[in-house]
Amino acid sequence: MTGVQRRLQLLEISRSLFSLRGVDGTTIEEIATAAGVSKPVVYEHFGSKEALYMEVVTNEYRELLTRITESLSGDDSSRVFLEKAALALLTYIEDSTEGFRILVRDAPPSQPEGTYSTLLTKVTEQVEHILADEFSRRGFSAEDGSIYAQMLVGMVAMTAQWWLDARNPDKRTVAAHVVNLAWYGLTGLRKEPGLREGQSGEPEQL
Repeated sequence: MTGVQRRLQLLEISRSLFSLRGVDGTTIEEIATAAGVSKPVVYEHFGSKEALYMEVVTNEYRELLTRITESLSGDDSSRVFLEKAALALLTYIEDSTEGFRILVRDAPPSQPEGTYSTLLTKVTEQVEHILADEFSRRGFSAEDGSIYAQMLVGMVAMTAQWWLDARNPDKRTVAAHVVNLAWYGLTGLRKEPGLREGQSGEPEQL
């Protein structure tokens, strides 16, 4: 096994253990044993358990941020942006359950940029820009976009954390219900909500 392959192996094993037991409940010895190497090999690659943990957190943080950022790019309507962002987050949870469990835990103080709350702040800023344009076009106060961005991102984020363990209903159904509430409000909820992303025809405007 090459040095690069070994490093990737250690990161993968560490992610599983950190997800299961947390950083404080995981030891370098456990990581080394699971990888079939000695503790010095782990230290040679990462220097310390904290440094290893920070790299795992950073990798997951960047992956999730990239997925959500890509979902918010393009010329879609606000509704489709919301659908795509919700699906991007839920799909990440589906693909990388261990990584998401690590992200929603508190990152060490030395890694403030890798926290889930920091990621949500960055996403909220992107959503705020999208809503500001929509609000301005409709004659609403663009400044109110920041308030609604907080609401939308918070709703999607909390629902995602619930779905991390629930997993029922499926992600598309969950995303449809999120959009149903966000788009129509409590007084206009549809009994059987669906997603519009990927459908042909003129997208519904805000």
